Amino acid sequence: MKTEQTAGPETERPPARPRAAVVRDALGVGVAVGLSGFAFGVTSAGAGLSVLQSCVLSLLVFTGASQFALVSALGAGGSPFAAAAGAFFLGTRNAFYGLRLSQLLRLPAPVRPLAAQWVIDETSAVALAQRGRAAARLGFTVTGASLYALWNLTTLLGALGASALGDPNAWGLDAAGPAVFLALLAPMVKGRAERAVAALAVLLALACLPVLPAGVPVLVAALAAPLVLAARKAAAR
Repeated sequence: MKTEQTAGPETERPPARPRAAVVRDALGVGVAVGLSGFAFGVTSAGAGLSVLQSCVLSLLVFTGASQFALVSALGAGGSPFAAAAGAFFLGTRNAFYGLRLSQLLRLPAPVRPLAAQWVIDETSAVALAQRGRAAARLGFTVTGASLYALWNLTTLLGALGASALGDPNAWGLDAAGPAVFLALLAPMVKGRAERAVAALAVLLALACLPVLPAGVPVLVAALAAPLVLAARKAAAR
């Protein structure tokens, strides 16, 4: 005898959000973060990079944390290798985002190389917050397009403005980069583990600054994450 089955509360899926709501939220993130490209343009020019170099970085790298780390290390006199290594380590998180997004979005093969350029914190957060593949694709696309366009436009304006002003450090604009970097990082420091990693990273960086070349303390500070994870595992045993 066939038994009639009814869907319980645990099997019900929440309804998909309206497309207009997804677009609204995606544009909000894209515009808010995209405007901070102005600070990167100013910081990059202050570090000695030309307008063209600053714009090429935003066009090709397009990940704010890595870009700020790179130009900050160069501006502090660090070697290009150390600066690039720090930026590379910060950018590796995008590879993990890509693994998750590739399963969620399932984009056609010809589109994937272009979409990979937009795999960053903001597009991943918006896409993963949606219910269903269509909404995730829409959120990812609108966030990526708006943020990429604004980030590159404001990078150009910031670099041109800083170049017109002369020495940005004389205007106190050298603080813009670290301030924006902290603003990008602050929302991610929520739990006890994140706060412990952040605190230990600061201590490691401060301890290394007087004795290591510019750019290298950032690499040493990256050890904070595995150290905290190892300590948590040891405490849980």
